[in-house]
Amino acid sequence: MTSARIALDVMGGDAAPQAILEGALLATRPGPRHVAAARIVLVGPQATIESWLAEHGGNPGFPIQNATQVVEMGESPAAALRSKPDNSISVSVGAVRKGAAAAALSMGNTGACVGAATLGLGTLEGVRRPGIAVTIALAGKPLVLIDMGANVAPKPADLLAYGLMGSAYANACLSVAQPRVGLLNVGEEEGKGNDLCKEAWGLLKQSCPGFIGNVEGCDLFRDRADVIVTDGFTGNVALKLMEEMGSFLLGMVLRELKSHQAQWAGEALAHVKAKVDYAQYGGALLLGLKGVMIIGHGRSDATAVANALWQGAQALDRGVNEAIQRTLAAAPAAS
Repeated sequence: MTSARIALDVMGGDAAPQAILEGALLATRPGPRHVAAARIVLVGPQATIESWLAEHGGNPGFPIQNATQVVEMGESPAAALRSKPDNSISVSVGAVRKGAAAAALSMGNTGACVGAATLGLGTLEGVRRPGIAVTIALAGKPLVLIDMGANVAPKPADLLAYGLMGSAYANACLSVAQPRVGLLNVGEEEGKGNDLCKEAWGLLKQSCPGFIGNVEGCDLFRDRADVIVTDGFTGNVALKLMEEMGSFLLGMVLRELKSHQAQWAGEALAHVKAKVDYAQYGGALLLGLKGVMIIGHGRSDATAVANALWQGAQALDRGVNEAIQRTLAAAPAAS
C-alpha cells in the first residue's frame, strides 16, 4: 500500500492551519521520513489552502478536499459533530470511508476524532471500543501504551483487545519480534488492583500471547514490557504527566547547569530532550477501526505533523490493520 493516501485535517490543532501546512511540506522533503505529496490529501477550506500554498512556493502535488467547518478544541465533541457535518475531521474520516484515502490524521479535538472515526468507520470484528496507542521510547526502546484516552470506562474484554492490538502494532510497525504485554496496576502480584484489573488479568493471561502480568507505574521508565495496557482515564493522566515531567526536569537541570556555566552539557541535554519530545513521535494510532486514524497532539508544530504523516504512511505500508485482524482471529478464545 505504498501509494495509499492520508487525509490530513488542515484545521486541527492550536496552530492550524499554518503549522499543519508547514508540516505537510516538511514531510515531502527528501530524507528517511519522506512522504510523497500525492499521498497527502489536504482537508479544509480549499481557498485558504490554495492561497497559503501559493504564498509558500506553490502546491507540490497535494490533492485537496474542501471542508467548510471546523470543530474547535474546546467544543463538545458530540454537539460539534452533530451541528457541523462538514467539519474537517468528519470530512477526513469520510475520505477513508469512501476509499479516497486509507488513513486520516488530525491534531484537533481528540473526542471529536474518536467519535467521528468510530461512527464513520466502525470497529473491527472482536473490538467493542477502539483504543489510542501512543509510542514512547523513554528506556531507549519503543514502548506502546494503550489506551491513552479513548475509553475511560472499559470492560475487561476491551483491555484484552488492547493487549492484542498493541502487540500486533508493535510487531508490524515497530519491528518488535515477540512483544511483551503488561497490565498497568498498583502492584506486580496476581490479584492486585480493582475488579477491572483482576478480570482483565485473567483474560490476558489466557488469550494474549506474550502477557507478562502486572506492571507498575515505575515500569514505564524501564525495559519491562513492549506494550502496556490500561484504561483510558489512567492512561491519559499518565501520558500528560510524562509529557510535562520531562519538560519540567529538563528545564530544572538546564537552569542549574547555566548557574554553574556548564556549557559542555548542552548537546547531551538536547539529545535527552528529543527523546521525551512528543513531536518526535508524531501522533497516536486509534487502533481497532476499519481504517487507520492518527490523532496528534493539539500543540503539534510542523515537525510533529511531518512525523505523524510518516507514522501514518508506515502503518499503511506495513499493513497494521491486517496484522491486528490476524492477531485477533488467532487469539485463544477466553472461557
